[in-house]
Amino acid sequence: MISRGKDIKVFSGNANPKLAADICKFIGIKLGESEVGTFSDGETFASIYETVRGSDIFLIQSTCTPVNDNLMELLIMIDAMKRASAGRITAVIPYFGYARQDRKAKARDPISAKLVANMLTAAGADRVLTMDLHAAQIQGFFDIPVDNLLGNPIFVDYYAKKFGEGCENMVVVSPDVGSVARARAFAQKLHMQLAIVDKRRQKANQCEVMNVIGDVSGKDCILFDDMVDTAGSLCNAAKAVVEVGGAHTVYACASHGVLSGPALERIRNSVITELALLDTIPAAEGACEKIKYLTVAPMFAEAIERIYQEISVSKLFL
Repeated sequence: MISRGKDIKVFSGNANPKLAADICKFIGIKLGESEVGTFSDGETFASIYETVRGSDIFLIQSTCTPVNDNLMELLIMIDAMKRASAGRITAVIPYFGYARQDRKAKARDPISAKLVANMLTAAGADRVLTMDLHAAQIQGFFDIPVDNLLGNPIFVDYYAKKFGEGCENMVVVSPDVGSVARARAFAQKLHMQLAIVDKRRQKANQCEVMNVIGDVSGKDCILFDDMVDTAGSLCNAAKAVVEVGGAHTVYACASHGVLSGPALERIRNSVITELALLDTIPAAEGACEKIKYLTVAPMFAEAIERIYQEISVSKLFL
């Protein structure tokens, strides 16, 4: 791997072209000319319409729905850049799909996150830039450098401006025990107290019992998670915070809005006042009026410039 290419060139697949264009605006360059599509039988093809020889290439592609198509686009674009003699290739994956199978939860389970890491490396990626991996240990699945940006500085800035000094009287709520670490870090930055929703099933085929650990009575709460998929856990946690804990209002935020299946309907009918999401995944069609998107383009643009200039990216984690 060479130390650095002669210049920056940014290309995008079909997953999130708007985010790629916004990142280019912040960097001050134009988006690279390329085409990614399918043949009549469904095979993916990629065509690069400008020279990339010796350049530092950043391929922006979230592996969101349709996950397999977007992943293949990324792999084929990496291969195209490698064969075109690109200097260094960075896969910029704002949302890293296949991250939920990061260990063998039961016998004969795959570890899909490791498989995808191997595929990206084999295709020719020299490094990966992503945000809020579902499990931090996925960084260790790669044999190439991985920079895992954190979305919580964006949320900290948003809520600090939205509520001002009132933040100190609010409570951050982790929707489950598994999200406590990231919720605690978020709460500390906003100088808020922390509460946890604990859900457990007492017997088979019985409804889950929801308990709220911490004082949320009469408080304004912020549910903090890394992703919202079908929104079942988030909406149930919000309901528990209000009905069991006695909270006044509930806001929610998450880095990745997968929003599959009945998610939009559940959010629309929930007690959540507002759900803030990052634009690592494009906005869903017919998005609920409760959902607000915050852009990650400035953070990724700065990270790309720092990687190119070979200076520390750790400033972005503060």
